[in-house]
Amino acid sequence: MGMDRWFLLAATLLAAVGGAWGMVSVHGGKRSHWTVVWMIGVFLCQLGFLGIRGEMRAACPLMDRGEILAFLAWSLTLFYLLVGPAYRISLLGVFTAPVVVIFQTAALIPGTLTAHPAKLPGSSAWHETHSAMSVLAYGALALAAVAGVMFLVLDRQLKEHHLKSGLFKNLPPVRELLISLERLLWLGSGLLSIGIAAGFLMPRTASAWGHLIAAVAVWGGYLVLLGVKQVRGLTGRRLSLSAVVLFVLSLLVFAFV
Repeated sequence: MGMDRWFLLAATLLAAVGGAWGMVSVHGGKRSHWTVVWMIGVFLCQLGFLGIRGEMRAACPLMDRGEILAFLAWSLTLFYLLVGPAYRISLLGVFTAPVVVIFQTAALIPGTLTAHPAKLPGSSAWHETHSAMSVLAYGALALAAVAGVMFLVLDRQLKEHHLKSGLFKNLPPVRELLISLERLLWLGSGLLSIGIAAGFLMPRTASAWGHLIAAVAVWGGYLVLLGVKQVRGLTGRRLSLSAVVLFVLSLLVFAFV
């Protein structure tokens, strides 16, 4: 197994340990700040993986599904580290870590990552921008979906009057959660706008049109959601559920890659 895969495996194991550690702490009625430390370790290992694959490709490593999944997991971790501590939402890492584990485990499935990636001959700057911005956008939108799941869990706990459970006591205030969710939706949509604009400017093959059209459809869906939120308003439950459903549906874009 190459060094790149060792880095990705280490990142996956650290994410699994961080998520499990955080969940045990939560059920014990405590809020563990160690989850952030574990996720920093995940982030560093992800950088090691992407650095090695980038040298192999001599370009941004987004050429096969394994690299895309790993890059998406890195983007999700990055936005968690930026948003979670800033909004004092340490529990966000407990919900983020399993998603990182799923993405990276899928990337490690034999055949998903190209064993001996070839260097890319003269990839255009627009192509690099399109790929990088699009996957960064997905990281922000994925974290918005994670925040949406947290809100739905909090809403369910309130309705079932589980007010003394360790999970409920450690969940962040509703207002902070919804603020971070909406800002992540705006950030992800903005990054996706840049990625789509670059996609129209880059040289394209006939097969690339399906991917670009699907990306535009995802972008339109998020703009409609944000437009409705701004004009008519949405309850926290509907906004959260929409963020989760839209992200799950948007993953279908990768079927066109």
